[in-house]
Amino acid sequence: MENVQVEGKVLKGAEFLIKETDAQNVFIPEEFNEEQLMVADAAREFITQRVIPNTEKLEKHDIPLLTKLLEESGEYGLLATAIPEEYEGTQQDFLTNTLLTEANSLGGSFALTMGAHTGIGTLPILYFGNPAQKAKYLPKLATGELKAAYCLTEPGSGSDALAAKSKAVLSEDGKHYILNGQKMWITNGGLADVFCVFAKIDGEKFTGFIVEAAYEGVTRGAEERKLGIKGSSTCQIFFENVKVPVENVLGEIGRGHVIAFNILNIGRIKLAAGTIGGAKIAATTSIKYANERKQFKRSIGTFGAIQHKLGEQAIRIYAGESATYRSAADIQAMEEKLMHEGKPYSQALLGAAEEYAIECALLKVVGSEALDYVVDEGVQIFGGMGYSEEAPMARNYRDARINRIFEGTNEINRMLVIDMLLKRAMKGQLDIMSPAMAVQKELMTPPSFGGSGDSGFLAAEKKAVQSMKKAVLMTLGATAQKLMQKLQDEQEILMYLSDMIAEVYVAESTILRTEKLVATRGEAACQGQIDMTSVFVADAVERLGLNGRNAIRAWAEGDERRMLLMGLRRFTKFEGVNTKNARRRIAQQLLDADEYCF
Repeated sequence: MENVQVEGKVLKGAEFLIKETDAQNVFIPEEFNEEQLMVADAAREFITQRVIPNTEKLEKHDIPLLTKLLEESGEYGLLATAIPEEYEGTQQDFLTNTLLTEANSLGGSFALTMGAHTGIGTLPILYFGNPAQKAKYLPKLATGELKAAYCLTEPGSGSDALAAKSKAVLSEDGKHYILNGQKMWITNGGLADVFCVFAKIDGEKFTGFIVEAAYEGVTRGAEERKLGIKGSSTCQIFFENVKVPVENVLGEIGRGHVIAFNILNIGRIKLAAGTIGGAKIAATTSIKYANERKQFKRSIGTFGAIQHKLGEQAIRIYAGESATYRSAADIQAMEEKLMHEGKPYSQALLGAAEEYAIECALLKVVGSEALDYVVDEGVQIFGGMGYSEEAPMARNYRDARINRIFEGTNEINRMLVIDMLLKRAMKGQLDIMSPAMAVQKELMTPPSFGGSGDSGFLAAEKKAVQSMKKAVLMTLGATAQKLMQKLQDEQEILMYLSDMIAEVYVAESTILRTEKLVATRGEAACQGQIDMTSVFVADAVERLGLNGRNAIRAWAEGDERRMLLMGLRRFTKFEGVNTKNARRRIAQQLLDADEYCF
């Protein structure tokens, strides 16, 4: 798909906080073309025919079957879409690969198996491998002849990946690195042929290596007994005096963190897409049950309490999806720009993902928590049956929980958002201080009590988001100015600030999607989308206000506290809509369609 956005109109990473975006310059899911939808349909067809009928066997750790299905997905071409044609791939664009991740979510645990192979297992070689490494491994990874895994976490180093103790020492003849160490929670560990392993050369230089499972000294632990995602393989991998050829060093010596952290940027937005796909499936399951289940001689879908849940499920899915594909398109547009400037494919995509690393971290949190809401309320809608393994929601509930932990815990991602934002500001890459100072000056002037003068489609919601941005800039600017270096140790405040920024990005993305949809379809055809947007913005303003108050109260005192809280009230004033009635209308549309239909 070429030039998804107008050249020069794409905002840089995190600029959404300080600049406005025109709806015509965002990509929305309704714009996927026929070819892209066919790729997604092919994935769903394979999963429906081959994976879903084998779910129970996979849940019992049938690793040979899991291996066979992964190989079959390679025969379908589902493992090759990120790999260039010169390495036997079918290289699709970033948006298509993001949509494919969403489609794969239909496979439950199997989606994790595919995602670990095509993502964190294969991409380090694609992006950081030298020509010989790419030629040796990528063609067989594209077909599924080789299966891949990623070995970063250790018993003593989870979120603090650089504390790894795995060690590599150069042999006396200089031909091998002798690798010793232990990795845990390795997805695809029980079936992988190739591992991307991180270890410290001489105990100091954090470095990536390509390690083959067939090398002497590589052993696998038993399959982990997990809360969910039982149909995937997870085990420990042990390396005892493994002789890794020097030509299998991945990237530069001592620069393994560059590989690890850049691959995670891409993994985070892909995870957001996967969670949105999973949430749509769980929402449809909830809707069908609400239509079928009778209590007090009525379908439970007619009750307001159930309609509230169904409506809110849809709202969180629609909002998260809007933000995810907005970012995916921005990454693709930046990738195209970098390639036009002469960057090779692998460097261009890495650079683009790094540019939007803040958005990727936000989306990972938003998507995983939206999915958790959907499956939790799904269990509630099912009632007692929701707690039974005989019904589908129990597995959905268990499988969803891991998403808030891997690809960096949600807490780590929240803190990373503020860390990256302030570092960009300090380096002059993002000017947030000038807009923050402008907001401070605005606080010195009396507020206007007259009508805003704004009219037209979603005018109040747009104004609310503009004010939300001011609330963020005021709170973040004052907090950073006051606490300075101490802010990095105030984890609760960092998370409050991060959640404020997420509310802004998702609310704005939702408005932009609906605005673009209405421009092509008309308001009458988009009433559900309008309702979802209005409710999301109304609630987002409230959530942002609460997080802002908590952040300010955590450090400010006296007149400064009073002034900031007064400013926050000013910037979070929003009348909003009748959210009860809006949710009921959304729920009725879902119940009439008997599925998630947006």
